[in-house]
Amino acid sequence: MKKKLLSVLLSTAMVAALLVGCTSEEPVDGGNAPADGGEVSTEDGGAVVEEGKVLNIYCWNEEFKSRVTDHYPDYVEVDGTTGQIGDVTVMWNITPTTDNAYQNNLDSALKGQADAAADDKVDIFLVEADYAGKYVNVDYSMALSDLGITDADLANQYKYTQDVVTDVNGNLKGSSWQGCPGVLIYSRAVAEEVLGTQDPAEVQEYVKDWATFQETAATMKEAGYFMTSSANDTYRVYSNNVTSKWVEDGVVNIDENIMNWVADSKAMVDAGYTNTYDLWSEDWSKGFYPDGKVFCYFGPAWFVDFSMAADAEGSIANAGQWGACSGPQGFFWGGTWMCPATGTDNPTLVKDLILTMTANDDVLKEIVVDDNDFTNSKPVMDAMAADTSYSSKVLGGQNPLGMYCAGVETIDLSNLSDYDQGCNEEFQTAMKGYFEGTYATEEEAIAAFYAAIVIKYPDLTVPQ
Repeated sequence: MKKKLLSVLLSTAMVAALLVGCTSEEPVDGGNAPADGGEVSTEDGGAVVEEGKVLNIYCWNEEFKSRVTDHYPDYVEVDGTTGQIGDVTVMWNITPTTDNAYQNNLDSALKGQADAAADDKVDIFLVEADYAGKYVNVDYSMALSDLGITDADLANQYKYTQDVVTDVNGNLKGSSWQGCPGVLIYSRAVAEEVLGTQDPAEVQEYVKDWATFQETAATMKEAGYFMTSSANDTYRVYSNNVTSKWVEDGVVNIDENIMNWVADSKAMVDAGYTNTYDLWSEDWSKGFYPDGKVFCYFGPAWFVDFSMAADAEGSIANAGQWGACSGPQGFFWGGTWMCPATGTDNPTLVKDLILTMTANDDVLKEIVVDDNDFTNSKPVMDAMAADTSYSSKVLGGQNPLGMYCAGVETIDLSNLSDYDQGCNEEFQTAMKGYFEGTYATEEEAIAAFYAAIVIKYPDLTVPQ
């Protein structure tokens, strides 16, 4: 069902919601001043605050904006940072994540929320899994139940997506339109040339576990190809399969499987099977093109269509020459969660945005079909996985959704901690020094990691 067809139905729903809101005796936001100073009287003499005329959304790139632009009924694009929903102006406050700029900007806005003018209040902000706990375990985020969103409304969602944004008291404080189980993404042309097949099931046999992965890497090198663009390409797969947290009782802890990544990556770098490029760097991205001589990357659905230069002429993705298989281990990467900000003066619209974008199966199916994203509805994804008419152009006509559906069921977030982003980043930085020879030993690299962590997180201690 397309945007225009949904428009009338959901616009009617919003009007109904507004009418319901005008019969409540208590303002949803806990007592903020009216956006224009007016009030609406109820039949029993009570009053509620009128909703604001500006909706402020804080995010770090254009991904969520494009989803709203393409799939939210009645959204009208004004310019690159402004839109309109009815008589509400939507302001997109987009700050890149480089040098933690997004979180710094968001933190400043949330700290000033109580004193901000109505039109300047944060209404919705986005978070990633690595630092979601920083925001859901404080009062800056609002429980979805306080907006009137029920468990039944979100019953079709994958549980792990709710675990990420559930606070220590059991309150759900965000919602996502996507799930992010990952797969191994390989060059069909290279697979055909070197392995003699490009069939996903047959390629899987060459990458089915890490020992076999290393053997195939040697074969790729002999043929003139890198197995991966960087040692960092496999990091998420290892780090998602740990058995302990980065921080245990206030002490930094390096899980055994993280050290397995160090050993395997050091061997691959020393053998010339991969490089030490930073993710998202120009050198790392060269493998998106045939001349980059890279066999595979690892990533979820958003990575395939959003990050592999699919629109660039001459890229492997543009030619539809990537394939996908499960790889050595299941993992997930990323995801974006919508969190309602405490103090929002647009609770009705915030509620409708969350429900429409993350819990409306028609919209979620539309996102799969139009954007090749993996969306947060088990019934939708199970049906699409079985739909022989669906295929991914980037993946050469393959339908990878069955693999994603199987992978999402294995995601375990029991070992997430509030320190994951910083620990992951600093550990990879230190180990890059080890792989490149800046640190002569693994122990020196670990010492450098500990030194960086105690500066970043003074409240933590490190093993002696």
